[in-house]
Amino acid sequence: MRFVLKQKFWSLGDDFVIRDDREIDRFIVDGRVFSFGDKLSIRDMAGNEVAFISQRLLSWGPKYEIHRPGQGVAEIAKEHFTFFHCKFNVDGPGDDDFEAKGDFFDHEYEIQRGGAVAAQVSKRWFSFTDSYGIEIADGEDPVLLLATAVVIDLVCHDAKKH
Repeated sequence: MRFVLKQKFWSLGDDFVIRDDREIDRFIVDGRVFSFGDKLSIRDMAGNEVAFISQRLLSWGPKYEIHRPGQGVAEIAKEHFTFFHCKFNVDGPGDDDFEAKGDFFDHEYEIQRGGAVAAQVSKRWFSFTDSYGIEIADGEDPVLLLATAVVIDLVCHDAKKH
């Protein structure tokens, strides 16, 4: 399934919507304005929280946790000491461990599990530059992978600001 995410949606905690490939609203992301570290809530269209993203403060490099009701906690960390490329590791609950590799600043990367592509993120599908898509493989957890793409976008755009 394909989803559409907007770039640069982090302006004073404004909400934004994640849509599917038929332009149907699927999730709302709500960034908290006045908090220590980044905190975001992902809700379905009925208003139920399906994931909560929080930045882990006082850590070496950017680290985030994805909390999901009835699921374990997934941790996303940008790998250090990669000289010619950037890489993110997702340590999920159980077997939900992923690795994201590619060009994160231009939104052209893959999220892999054990070498198999679980999701592909790309701007190529869109003619306008403020949106990008994420295609999630069958059988994969869309909420976890969408939350991962949101964290990667947040970390990479934060790095561009500095």
